[in-house]
Amino acid sequence: MLQNQSHLFNLPQDITYLNCGYMSPMLKSVAEVGVRAVYGKEDPTTIKPEDFFRNGELLRAEFAKLINVKNENLCAITPSASYGMANVAKNLQVEKGDNIIIPEGQFPSNVYAWKELEKEKGVTLRIVKAPETAENRGKLWNEHILEAIDSKTKMVAIGHIHWADGTKFDLKKIRERTREVGALLVIDGTQSIGALPFNVQEFQPDAVVASGYKWLMGPYATGISYFGEYFQNGKPIENNWMNRLDSQNFANLVNYQDEYQPGAIRYEVGESANFILTPMLTESLRQVNAWGPENIQAYCKSIAHEAQQELAKMGFQIESADYRSEHLFGIRLPKGLDLEMVKNRLAADKVFVSVRGNSIRLSPHVYNTKEDFGSLLHSLRQV
Repeated sequence: MLQNQSHLFNLPQDITYLNCGYMSPMLKSVAEVGVRAVYGKEDPTTIKPEDFFRNGELLRAEFAKLINVKNENLCAITPSASYGMANVAKNLQVEKGDNIIIPEGQFPSNVYAWKELEKEKGVTLRIVKAPETAENRGKLWNEHILEAIDSKTKMVAIGHIHWADGTKFDLKKIRERTREVGALLVIDGTQSIGALPFNVQEFQPDAVVASGYKWLMGPYATGISYFGEYFQNGKPIENNWMNRLDSQNFANLVNYQDEYQPGAIRYEVGESANFILTPMLTESLRQVNAWGPENIQAYCKSIAHEAQQELAKMGFQIESADYRSEHLFGIRLPKGLDLEMVKNRLAADKVFVSVRGNSIRLSPHVYNTKEDFGSLLHSLRQV
């Protein structure tokens, strides 16, 4: 079992931060890497040509380790979830009458790209609504997603968990069903990868995208993606010099190349070597790999379990453990409890959470304690 890791962060002592799903606090070690990198550019001679490529190699290797990818060149540095999804959308082979399936209330970065395909290609964006019942909600939602997949489905685009309330989706069953109809499975891992175990060999997704500033514990405007076999010969959304073949040879750059870098590197953003942000994200991933997502889940469960039981007694609705994550979960208010009053009480007590739809989203991490959940309960009892 992991022990509390708050000593690795600089969170203020007078706040209760249960909001990693909004933005992770910066690790001290990651901040130190960033500061050194900022001052490193005072002397540009310290940045060598090989650093343009070595930075990316180190980051891809850490991400490949995290999600169990055998070849790090199947990973690509993408600065946001929307950037990764844009590459998926550009290379998805669809025609009028096909459909794409997503769950209701999905994060916009995993919606807008498909709405554009509706306009451009005439595909149908099929949104599977969340069940209105509180009982067996996660189980039923998963069943409805499986039922929505048919012979005209070309892709299911989904998170491992729902970003608003932590409902867990059964990716193995969804993968099995998509294979039956020849559809792709594309995962937005922004709210799960880094805290919830994710194994590419187990789930066999066609693409995975993840922003870096939440559960990967990195800085903003960073991220990384995985692209499987379907995308290996595709075309990227931008043409930069580094995603072309043999770009490591600076003296030969004027001999323009038609071929792209092998694997997924062709999908990388320009200036992916980013001498400040890329080393910072690499350092944060080293720490995440050292902790291990399975241990993060266990730690979050250990500090939240008693509070979850107490919240249920108070009338809050929480998804059953089989269909939610431990690092991010929603609590729905009892009837008669005013959401604005709850928000104001929590804000006054410096208890930081997120409100997503009709759910209060709690997202603890290894810097939190049982006492933090005690502060949450104290505030809720005052409403």
